Amino acid sequence: MTQQDEMVNVRYMVDDVEKAVAFYTTFLDFEVLTNFGPAFADVARGNLRLLLSGPTSSAGRPMPDGEKPGPGGWNRIHLIVDDIEKDVARLLQAGAQFRNDILAGPGGKQVLLQDPAGNVVELFEPAR
Repeated sequence: MTQQDEMVNVRYMVDDVEKAVAFYTTFLDFEVLTNFGPAFADVARGNLRLLLSGPTSSAGRPMPDGEKPGPGGWNRIHLIVDDIEKDVARLLQAGAQFRNDILAGPGGKQVLLQDPAGNVVELFEPAR
């Protein structure tokens, strides 16, 4: 396990903490660090610690203006993969949802995967 002070921490708001934990551990090889479902869990992959905050977590409380934090958006974690076509096929077979098809550019190929709450995970295969 990576030392905590060497980890990058990202918080995702999720609708269902247990579904999010299952998604990240089953499909993307994260490991559970703590699970205080239904409010909060954190999972890790390498130096990335992903904080999964549900509606009843402290991070889910309304702001002073009444706006509630929620999932979704375009900010995303970026995971390097070896074979994007193989991973997309595996994830589609398992019922995962994508926002787009695989796109190719000069730096490599990418696709946007959605977690159960609609948060985006970019899978990226660098050009060889």
